[in-house]
Amino acid sequence: MTRYGKEGFETTHMPEGAVLTVEFFLDGQQFVALNAGPEFKFNESVSFIINCYTQEEVDYYWEKLSEGGDEKAQMCGWLKDRYGLSWQVVPVEVWDLWRDEKSEGYQRAMRAMLQMKKLDIKKLKQAFEGKQSS
Repeated sequence: MTRYGKEGFETTHMPEGAVLTVEFFLDGQQFVALNAGPEFKFNESVSFIINCYTQEEVDYYWEKLSEGGDEKAQMCGWLKDRYGLSWQVVPVEVWDLWRDEKSEGYQRAMRAMLQMKKLDIKKLKQAFEGKQSS
């Protein structure tokens, strides 16, 4: 953790001793959070991807992260949490469906995904294969 000093108060308006940065690790990935004040808001230019291995994982993270979030911001596997941070909850199996954007399977799977909020592995695979979803 680092803290603001006396210098720069005229610019930052942050009091001496206030937290400037916090370094933390999530599942081995390093993050640094910057306390830059309320004028900096989350937007869609920053998001986190959660790669999920099962539909149960997709459902779990979707439920937990979307609770209290903006339902209007939910589409194609994206959601905003209660703090306004964007997340992508993505089943790893579907990455294979997106490899050849010129294929009919890709086009069908993409069309199906565009109709979804939370991604559904079974329906995306069925669309890719040209089968009706049940």
